[in-house]
Amino acid sequence: MDTTYPQRTFAYQPCAEQRQAGGAVPAVHPVAVVGAGPVGLAAAIDLAQRGVPVVVLDDDCTLATGSRAICFAKRTLDILDRLGCGERVADKGVSWHVGKVFFGDAQVYSFDLLPEADHRRPAFINLQQYYLEGFLVDRAAELPGIELRWRHRVTGVVPGPDEVALTVSTPDGDYVLHTRYVVAADGAHSGVRQCLGLESKGRVFRDRFLIADVKMAAPFPAERWFWFDPPFNRNQSALLHRQPDNVWRIDFQLGWDADPETEKQPERVVPRIRAMLGDKVAFTLEWVSVYTFCCQRMDAFRHGRVLFAGDAAHRVSPFGARGANSGVQDAENLAWKLALVLAGQAGDALLDSYASEREAAADENIRHSTRSTDFITPKSAVSRTFRDAVLRLARRHAFARQLVNSGRLSLPTVLAASPLNTPDADSFAGAMVPGAPCVDAPLLRNGTAGSGWLLGELGGDFTLMVFGDGSAIPSDVRHKLATGAVPVRILLVLAPDQQAASPQGASCVTDSEGLLARRYDGRDGTCYLIRPDQHVCARWRAFDTDAVYAALLRALCRPPDSQPH
Repeated sequence: MDTTYPQRTFAYQPCAEQRQAGGAVPAVHPVAVVGAGPVGLAAAIDLAQRGVPVVVLDDDCTLATGSRAICFAKRTLDILDRLGCGERVADKGVSWHVGKVFFGDAQVYSFDLLPEADHRRPAFINLQQYYLEGFLVDRAAELPGIELRWRHRVTGVVPGPDEVALTVSTPDGDYVLHTRYVVAADGAHSGVRQCLGLESKGRVFRDRFLIADVKMAAPFPAERWFWFDPPFNRNQSALLHRQPDNVWRIDFQLGWDADPETEKQPERVVPRIRAMLGDKVAFTLEWVSVYTFCCQRMDAFRHGRVLFAGDAAHRVSPFGARGANSGVQDAENLAWKLALVLAGQAGDALLDSYASEREAAADENIRHSTRSTDFITPKSAVSRTFRDAVLRLARRHAFARQLVNSGRLSLPTVLAASPLNTPDADSFAGAMVPGAPCVDAPLLRNGTAGSGWLLGELGGDFTLMVFGDGSAIPSDVRHKLATGAVPVRILLVLAPDQQAASPQGASCVTDSEGLLARRYDGRDGTCYLIRPDQHVCARWRAFDTDAVYAALLRALCRPPDSQPH
């Protein structure tokens, strides 16, 4: 097979613990991240950007083999922007937002995943996982607070009341690393999980799919095409996605009785692809794999000072692009909380909120993934008859299209039940409820068109977004919010004809097209308190000092009578 992907290898290096003299007191690291895949690297970069030193341990020394995760959703792209590598992903990746569903050889319907304009990032970007991992490794190397240790495999985990002791195996022998917290992002077969005697529970689906990365010059557009019962793979399904470098991802449903090793052989794969593409399209194989669906998760994502993220905590079938996207969102949810707890600025219960919020998100993803899998692979003749009837109706009737499920594509979870939310006391319209992830909108900064986007202005701290000139916020309160132990940035959102009377202690942007006000139901004086991971945690129609401080304390899991500033 020909390959175009970068064969990057990283050198093993002995670490300080291995060079340490026998009588020396071992250092205790703030955080050890186990796993240098997209989730572990995202967590490490986020923590380092917040000033938390991180050791990353990985048992390998290369990037991912084959494309693996390829569809990165808008929410993940927004997170990658904050991690400092969003532009690299956008420049290399293939943007898309249209999906098409086929039944047999006929198109049933198409859909648009980003029907409204004026968002910085597209609905999805397709990019091979090895490129994303490479960009994240490069970004990690730019930060002084990250130590990447390749070929350092965790073989033992001993939790304690104040720290965790990890036994790490290397080519030079074993050593013990002491850390206050462990982020276990070491994949579906997590060694950390096994060391602790924990397991993931759920459902394994009796079906198999073939993945083929095919290099070819094809005229197909950058869209997601999904076939039910196509003429080239009768009684099964297929999926086509475009990736960079003229590499196309093709998935073929095989059925449970297929032998994985046999089906991976080129003499079996090539005829399948020729049946799909025809004899006139020249192609070469880059990578082939066979996988089985499963939807599983751990009962709890937090076990004392060990916190699980990504596939180590939960797994879903690949249809819907919910694996890597939800894992990167795990990392974003956890990093700011861990940083504040380590700094003594938040209560320990804030880490419990990581577990409860991301467990709820995993349950939502598993529900969607299970329903997709049941629709794609009917388990009885009656189920298949129902599915095929839905597909026939969907050609002409919009109501039936709501029942078609070729993979409900990844959307961020609204954390409506989060203990960090302050319930609304005022009436609002629209989707920006407490717990919702913030949506983007274009802004003017210093009167310059195209100079700003809301999510870039929010950054990675607590932000109080105020519609209007902010004159209702006393200057001493602005100062306390901005300079507190947990700083709260003030962002004034001005109408086109408005100026801030006293912008000291606040940033000002202009909602020149009124989109931000419409998307957030913002009126003059409306305030939103937004978390560091850019979820709404409270909102009011008018500024109230006590209400803002109470909401901030709640979002930090601190007692209501403590002082956030």
